[in-house]
Amino acid sequence: MNVLLIGSGGREHAMAWKLAQSSLLDELYVAPGNPGTLRHGRSVDLDLKDQKAMRNFILEKRIRIVVVGPEGPLVDGLHDRIADDPQLAGKVTVIGPRQHGAQLEGSKEFAKEFMFRHNIPTAAFRSFTKGQLKEAVEHLDRMTPPYVIKADGLAAGKGVVVTSDRKEAAQVLKSMLESGKFGAAGERVVLEQFLSGVEVSAFLITDGDAFKMLPAAKDYKRIGEGDTGPNTGGMGAISPVNFADKDFMQKVHDRVAAPTVRGLREDGIPYQGFIFMGLMNVGGEPYVIEYNVRLGDPETQAILPRLRSDLLDLFEGIASGTLSERHVDVDDRTTATVVMASEGYPEDFEKGFPVVGVDMVKGAYVFQSGTILKGDALLTNGGRVLSLTAFGKDTEHAITNVYHSVALIDFEGKYFRKDIGRDLVRAPQQA
Repeated sequence: MNVLLIGSGGREHAMAWKLAQSSLLDELYVAPGNPGTLRHGRSVDLDLKDQKAMRNFILEKRIRIVVVGPEGPLVDGLHDRIADDPQLAGKVTVIGPRQHGAQLEGSKEFAKEFMFRHNIPTAAFRSFTKGQLKEAVEHLDRMTPPYVIKADGLAAGKGVVVTSDRKEAAQVLKSMLESGKFGAAGERVVLEQFLSGVEVSAFLITDGDAFKMLPAAKDYKRIGEGDTGPNTGGMGAISPVNFADKDFMQKVHDRVAAPTVRGLREDGIPYQGFIFMGLMNVGGEPYVIEYNVRLGDPETQAILPRLRSDLLDLFEGIASGTLSERHVDVDDRTTATVVMASEGYPEDFEKGFPVVGVDMVKGAYVFQSGTILKGDALLTNGGRVLSLTAFGKDTEHAITNVYHSVALIDFEGKYFRKDIGRDLVRAPQQA
């Protein structure tokens, strides 16, 4: 079958790499893709908002499955535009929810109300809109610090601030509700109870009825070592993690995953695709911090190499409504993923520096994200440039293997965290 994959990051490179392994695949197209995805499929220039161009491409290339990697097009209604097009209806399956279901990620308030309605464990919250700055600041006095402040809408993984300083919290609220720091995404904010624990990312894939759990991972969001500095899109990941053991993941299945899929069905929200459950392990109990309506980045680069099953076969299960009959087989070994970024990220950074050494890497997978080809030269073109993933028999060996490969790649201003996964080796039980 022919597949169209939407996106251009490391997540999409990993998905293209995985899809290309399927015996079910005839042709893979990636819009827009990156230099890394060129090894697995054809890059195409598509305006996702141009319905006629999208329709013509899908019909001309006989696309059967459209896989939407990032959240933006889903929140913007791409699934709806394809599924509701009379010429495409019934001919193509979109992996990713319709606009209504995408609000699980597109609106923190929508997600919190959904969780409370379906008794899914999460932190207490209050939301405030533009014009309610005074009320929001006053609510800080009814909270126990640290204060968790979230922009309601999409903010590229950077719209969350956690601080114990009330003055700083008030300033953050002002910057969102009054100064428009995150634009429309910050016109509504959610103030949330702080949960003390360790974060883990869990994933499922669903056809709206049945669902299958995918490997879990720990993501490292902060730019600085020791989890310091501002949030980024993610600087590395480890899969699996020892604090998300079999008992904990059974709780995630029973208390979070199953009621989430059931809740969507009860609310009349059709859903097909991935659900990312950002969790906090609080004393062995899972609490949902957030939902995403797609796979994470860089977690995808850590979990897809561990997935022995045919990813396209799972998508075919969604298309045919037979996902319950498909099997998910996972490699027991550990993967470690390290992101190599441009100096200055997540703030201002320069582009256009040559990337060398990629072809020297033999002991890890290299997934490209912020890169561009100029002639035969591979150049930096984004904040997160590359992510490398290596296997190991355990966390310590996976870390050693991936950093050995990271050392082979160079570009001006390269930056990466040197402590990805080290906390899991130093304190495996308390991590």
